[in-house]
This record gives sequence, structure tokens and C-alpha cells, in this order.
Amino acid sequence: MQEFTIILPVYNEEDNLERVETELLSFIEIANKETAILFVNDGSKDNSQQLIEDICSRNEAFHFINFKENKGLSAAIKAGFDYVDTPLVGYIDSDLQTTPQDFNLLLDKIGDYDLVTGVRSNRKDSFVKNMSSTIANGIRRAFTHDGMDDTGCPLKVIKTEYAKKIPMFNGLHRFLPAMILLQNRKIIQVPIQHFPRIAGTAKFGLWNRLIGPLIDCFAYLWMRKKYINYEVKNKG
Repeated sequence: MQEFTIILPVYNEEDNLERVETELLSFIEIANKETAILFVNDGSKDNSQQLIEDICSRNEAFHFINFKENKGLSAAIKAGFDYVDTPLVGYIDSDLQTTPQDFNLLLDKIGDYDLVTGVRSNRKDSFVKNMSSTIANGIRRAFTHDGMDDTGCPLKVIKTEYAKKIPMFNGLHRFLPAMILLQNRKIIQVPIQHFPRIAGTAKFGLWNRLIGPLIDCFAYLWMRKKYINYEVKNKG
């Protein structure tokens, strides 16, 4: 019985998908939990969808959702949360700058926590990308007080029941640890590996990495004041 589903958002990643299949198949063989893969094709305009369908047709553990049009990373992650039915859910970017192998590091911790996020050590990005991410993470910590050093890290594991309660909006993928804290749950970060992008092109520029997150912080503050959190004691 599958216990863990990895969401893999895809937008114009045809050059990466063959490697994605190889890497994920290797992880499934050594995973600490019985694992399924869910591609979420976010309205790709290249040949990504055909490649995804080919991968799913030859691998029983692989499935997909195909959006009618591009809706953004937060929408792709939200759709994955909505569709999974395993107790645990995670996600990884299809550029594979993080490795699926490190999911085991996160899965080792998830029993005592409700969200485990990677923190990228020795990042292999450009100076501008590293600096903008550092500034953006500092801004988010000031707003959310979540104590996380790298909330944009594309390697996370969450208990599905809490992931499904997150009211996603554009940009909220950057606030997943904070959203779990709003549910009075426990989070932790774990150092993971980071690699240079081998194929494809980055989907985020300076605006997305710096100015966009600042705007999203104000949206988060508004939502935090309105957020409803409850637990059911019993039912009959």
C-alpha cells in the first residue's frame, strides 16, 4: 500500500523529463515509504505532456494531472494536495536541482513533525539568485516568524491531512511552513544537497524571487488574521 506521493509540477520541462523518470525510479527502489509519483503539468507548451503520458504508461506508480492552461506553481502544488490520497505528500521541482534521494532524510523526521522541509546547503546558483533568495527568505521570516532559513526549497514532506487544509493562493507555496504553524502543528528543516540546473530554463526572474515574495507577505498577513483553525473532538 502506497504511503507517500511526490508531486512534480511541470512547466515546459521536456529536456528534463527523461532524467526525472530515471531519478524517481531509482528513489522508489530505496524509499523509506511505498511511493507514488504525481506529475502536475501546468499548461506546458512544449512536448512535456506527451513525455509525461509515455512515462506514466510504462510505470505503474506514475500518474498525472494536465491543466488546461498555465496557472502557476502554487496552483500545481494545490492540485496535487487535492488529488493525493496517501498519508504523506511531498514535492520536488522537475529541474532536479534537488535530488529525490534526499526525501529519505525528510521521511526519517516526519513521524515527529507535520512538515519537514529541506534547506539547501552549498547552493549551486548564480550570485544574483542566491542573494535575492537570501533577502526574500529574510523578509518572509520577519513576517511569518517561522524560523525557516529556506522556505523556497523545492523539497518538502507534509502530512497530507494538514496539506489539504492549506488555503492556497498564488505565491503561497513560499509559505507552506508558516501555513502548517497556523494549524498549531510542528515543523523542522533538514540540510539537503543542491545541484546546478542541467537542462531547461529557470521560470523565476528577479521580480519573482524578490518583489513578488514581498507582496505575498502582505497577502499572508491578511490571511493569517482571517484563518480558521479547528479540531474535531468526536463525532457520532
